[in-house]
This record gives sequence, C-alpha cells and structure tokens, in this order.
Amino acid sequence: MVNFNPIGKVGLEEGMYFIELEEGVFDGVRGLDDFSHMLVTWWCNLYDTEESRKTLVLEKPYKKGPDKVGVFATRSPIRPNPIGITPCNIMLIDRDQRRIYMPYIDAEPGTPVLDIKPYQASIDRVRDYKYPDWASHWPTYYEESASFNWDEEFNF
Repeated sequence: MVNFNPIGKVGLEEGMYFIELEEGVFDGVRGLDDFSHMLVTWWCNLYDTEESRKTLVLEKPYKKGPDKVGVFATRSPIRPNPIGITPCNIMLIDRDQRRIYMPYIDAEPGTPVLDIKPYQASIDRVRDYKYPDWASHWPTYYEESASFNWDEEFNF
C-alpha cells in the first residue's frame, strides 16, 4: 500500500499564498532559493472520496468545452489519485516560519503538500504544445493565471 507523508500545507494570509513546511523537513529547501520557480505536488484532499476515485469521465467539466471529457484530459481534482501539480514562483523563503511564499497556487488553504521540486526549463518547459480550440484563450504563462478568471472556465 502506498503511504504519503505530507511535508507541509498550503496557507493564505493577506492575499499571499505560502507553503508552511512541517518541522523537521525544512532543511530540504536548502538551495531552493537559487531557483526562481518550483513545482508543488499536492493532495486534492477536498475531493478525495471513493466515488470521485472511480470517476473516469466528467460531465461538462469545462464551461466552454465538450459535454464529456476523460479525467486524464482535465486538470480536475476529481481523479483516481487526487494529486495536483502546480508551478509556482518562489517569492520568499522564510526560515523562521518554515514558509515558502508565492503569489498563487491553485490549491485551497489547508491542502496537504506532498513534494516540492525545482522548476527546470530543460525538463519542464515545452516549445510546441497545443490546446483544444475551446481552451485556446487560456493564459500562456503561469504568471497570467493568478489574474485570469478561472471561475468562468471550470464547472469543478
């Protein structure tokens, strides 16, 4: 059986998102402040139910998308293994509070964080990608996502 040990949780104070790391794991960020971005892997705990884990096709998950979409063609938190991954800008690492601050993450406050990896363009960036037509107006870059009105896009 797979067992995850969250390393921290997502927080939000005064419009600023952060990851508050558990005691004893903060040494793991040594050298992370040499990077501008990180990939945060988190548990979609608010959607982790037996029913959602069995769902493979979603009914109209995107307001402007098709009526049915397979779960692996979505960023929905409803999936067999409810894991989310978000690239985040590292704004500040506060060693006293064991926090990593960032301007935005698409996870709710209290969400368990499973892992952090540095963003590496040679591995994480792609030059030639495509979106379906119904999603072609989505932001091109992560930095634009915080101000984009995602509520107009998702039904989840």
